[in-house]
Amino acid sequence: MNLLCPLCSGDSTELYYQQRSKKLSRDFYQCGHCHLVFVDPAQRLNAQDEKAEYDLHNNDVDDAGYRQFLSRVQLPVQARIKPAAHGLDFGCGPGPALSVMMAEQGYSVSVYDIFYYQDKTVLDRRYDFITATEVVEHLFAPGEVLSQLWSLLEHGGILALMTKMVIDQQAFAQWHYKNDPTHIGFFSQPTFEWLAGQWGLN
Repeated sequence: MNLLCPLCSGDSTELYYQQRSKKLSRDFYQCGHCHLVFVDPAQRLNAQDEKAEYDLHNNDVDDAGYRQFLSRVQLPVQARIKPAAHGLDFGCGPGPALSVMMAEQGYSVSVYDIFYYQDKTVLDRRYDFITATEVVEHLFAPGEVLSQLWSLLEHGGILALMTKMVIDQQAFAQWHYKNDPTHIGFFSQPTFEWLAGQWGLN
């Protein structure tokens, strides 16, 4: 029986790559429908081990290099929103740097993170823009979560996702991005095109 795709729930999934090392042994599958590449759910970290990995991250808003990294989302979003826009930084991590950067430009930004900022009331509001930087590759249920985020946007709102993308199997075999044990779902251009088609996005 094929594994169900965590994005589209399709069952046309096939083994894509097997990772075997002393540190990590995982099986990756690809959906034949939406093209998502994902780790066998049985090989995901538990919540405690997952958070322990995130606790090692140093996402300091005063780090010039990190600001430059986040500007790849910040600047395109700012170019598309109004001065009084209100946003949500979803999956902001222990140091919600992007929300601080947006606030410095006069925008109001709420934050949510399953481990560090757990106020779920922010998920009951609507927003002009939502950012999720280096988040989608960590989601156990990307279909459910992304649909929820899309539902929180005002008409004409912006959903800004930043992640590294799958190219092909050969590149995947050498790809450092797959070696992070918290990275369990990998998008490609066809995956985003499928997602856009489902929601009628541009």
